[in-house]
Amino acid sequence: MKVAMLGPIAWRTPPRHYGPWERVTSLLTEGLVRRGVEVTLFATADSVTAAHLESVVPHGYAEDPSMDGRVWEALHVGHAIDLSPDFDLVHNQLDWLPLAFAGQWGAPMVTTIHGFSGAGILPAYQRGGSAFVSISDADRSPLLEYAATVHHGIDMTEFTSSAAAGDDLVVFGRIHPDKGIADAVEIARRADRRLVICGIVQDAAYFAERIEPHIDGDRVVYRGSVGPEERAEVLATAAVLLHPIHFDEPFGLSVVEAMASGTPVIAYRRGSMPEIIDEGITGFAVDGVDEAVAAVPRAGALDRSLVQERARARFDVDRMVDGYLDVYERVLRHAGDLA
Repeated sequence: MKVAMLGPIAWRTPPRHYGPWERVTSLLTEGLVRRGVEVTLFATADSVTAAHLESVVPHGYAEDPSMDGRVWEALHVGHAIDLSPDFDLVHNQLDWLPLAFAGQWGAPMVTTIHGFSGAGILPAYQRGGSAFVSISDADRSPLLEYAATVHHGIDMTEFTSSAAAGDDLVVFGRIHPDKGIADAVEIARRADRRLVICGIVQDAAYFAERIEPHIDGDRVVYRGSVGPEERAEVLATAAVLLHPIHFDEPFGLSVVEAMASGTPVIAYRRGSMPEIIDEGITGFAVDGVDEAVAAVPRAGALDRSLVQERARARFDVDRMVDGYLDVYERVLRHAGDLA
């Protein structure tokens, strides 16, 4: 099987720090290569992969203010279209743009829907001629038909730190109102716990007004965007991960990464969180600050070995690879029936 993996290009694949779509694209690509699938990864030229790499983009446009992401994504998609007849299947990880050129692709397409930025992009999906995969049942649109739900998987070997857990609470994610970082600050204050914040600043005004005044290097610590090794250590040494989101999050990689480290999660009951968290085993889904504060001691008392065991059973990268291989086979069988 020859697969063209059309990756996002905001960041390198895999990302050095932030870049959840690039991270999942990398994990799937490398997992498919290990299974003997012939994969060509369309990504930035500085990407690192065991697959064959095709690129017209020198590096991630989010890292370079001089680059117009719209232009480079169009060039990126055009390059993949030109080469698509050489493949059995194209796997689109790049949102709606490749779907706008449905008639130009020279191979059947599978699209992972990493989340909808708004109802305005739905027309591209409805006319896209692709098989769609949701990353959680919670993120499915009633206006689309889906081939499957495949939860993200992670490389569990990255989360094997032997460091002892402490009492700190940690929040991982972009600094933006959607992620509820200000709520995390309040939860930690009321629970009388130190809070460690990790993530890129995506909303500078929100950071300056709601977060930065609380950062004192003691009770509230901001570590910025952290890479894989530091992320594993921060998660393993935390008592609990807080995930007080203010939007219906499609998945939440940091939630699974925390659980893979043995760290329980307290998340607001929105989007995929009740689907991802095994209530009372890997953490708790709550409604608001009061319930989150009350859940801190209960989450801290959970058996961390069971948290890790459940995460490994549900979200290992090999399960994700199995899920996509099943989708690929069904899509190719259907295409063969139509030929």
